[in-house]
Amino acid sequence: MSMSIIEGEKDGMDSSNQYRMENDPLGNIMVPSSAYYGSQTQRAVENFQISGIRLPRSFIKAQGIIKASAATVNVELGKLSPEMGKAIIQASEEVSEGKWDEHFVVDVYQAGAGTSQNMNANEVIANRASEIMAGSKQIHPNDHVNMSQSTNDTFPSALNMAAAETIIQRLLPALAQLQQELQKKADQFMPILKSGRTHLHDAVPIRFGQEFSGFAETIQAVYWQIDEKLNALYEIGLGGNAIGTKINLQPGYTPKVIQEICTRTNLPFREPVNIFAFMQNMSEPIRCMLTLKELAIHLIKITSDLRLLSSGPRTGLSEITLPSVQPGSTIMPGKVNPAILEMTHMVCCQIIGYETAIATAGMASQLEINVMMPVIAHTFLHSIELLANAIQTLVTKCISGIQVNVEICKKWMKESLSLVTGLSPIMGYDMASQIGMKADEEHKTIKQILQEKGLLTAEINKAIDPKGMV
Repeated sequence: MSMSIIEGEKDGMDSSNQYRMENDPLGNIMVPSSAYYGSQTQRAVENFQISGIRLPRSFIKAQGIIKASAATVNVELGKLSPEMGKAIIQASEEVSEGKWDEHFVVDVYQAGAGTSQNMNANEVIANRASEIMAGSKQIHPNDHVNMSQSTNDTFPSALNMAAAETIIQRLLPALAQLQQELQKKADQFMPILKSGRTHLHDAVPIRFGQEFSGFAETIQAVYWQIDEKLNALYEIGLGGNAIGTKINLQPGYTPKVIQEICTRTNLPFREPVNIFAFMQNMSEPIRCMLTLKELAIHLIKITSDLRLLSSGPRTGLSEITLPSVQPGSTIMPGKVNPAILEMTHMVCCQIIGYETAIATAGMASQLEINVMMPVIAHTFLHSIELLANAIQTLVTKCISGIQVNVEICKKWMKESLSLVTGLSPIMGYDMASQIGMKADEEHKTIKQILQEKGLLTAEINKAIDPKGMV
């Protein structure tokens, strides 16, 4: 790096050249010489050695876009010199492209509202922009990079931007792929009859394709719910500044900066209906996370059903066969487990817990701000990524390779006590119940009992035919 602050040539550097001395309102602090970030970020690093987890690439990208957009508008409004503006824009674009991700070092469990995260971005961009200007006037992280902004409006805006982009690019395509693959299996399996089950006991016949069509439609419905919630994420409160009063802003800044965001992201972001409601609450992540929780619940149901249907292969239902992806036991040779379904279930358990974390953090809104925004950002964005990754894996390594064991389905269907349901309209519920109970006690089929009693007429035989029951 050519910048003196990075190479250790700046005044105040210690003799080892590994650190440089910086100063902020709290005094002097040593910062690694190779770091683009500065004193406030360093204090956060020292104060919050909590999890080792950083906010994701999507959030840092959104921060870079916001800083570039703000600088563009501030130059247009005459608040920032073109030379400084150009350097800040270039540095911000490099941040949004991921060039300096290793310099974003603040733990997700940090000072409330995300001030440390905002300053991390401000300092990285300021130092990089100063380097771009090559010895000209140094760019200040607050006065120049953070001009017309506050953590309180940029942080929730960056969160909504990152979430919207990730949902559009990752989660919705994964869900669409899952729905399409389930529907493909529904069409493929529609001719196959099987025993239905309620309470995990025999129920009337169903087509395998009908069962899978229920899975497919469940995913389709939650897809549309997430797509609907996406609209709320397009509200971003840039220009609200500290509490929504737009202090220190020039007229025209807010619509211009949001338009610049739209141009850079190609997404329809807009001003909130009420800027104070936006600043006071984390409504959009809370609502969207509820839908992700619902998705997790549905995925648990579907994957649990598939685990039951594939149980065995010799001592379970064994109605379907899953693709084998890895050995399943360190002690039982040849054992293969439903690993992908188990992984998906675990992810969904995490999502349900994350929803509780966001709801609890959402309760922390007090007066003009919610100070729990960093943990909400981490939890919400991580949920979207987890679900997108898990669903994509579920489709490619499991759903697409499912096969039906037709002969086993016929066996269970033949032995199902639920076939007695077809007799109720002919001989009444009580008589049909007696036949069903006798078949269960003697471990015989319904048809065998009817034959023994001399009741198997053509009408009765047709009534217990599974094909006539679906």
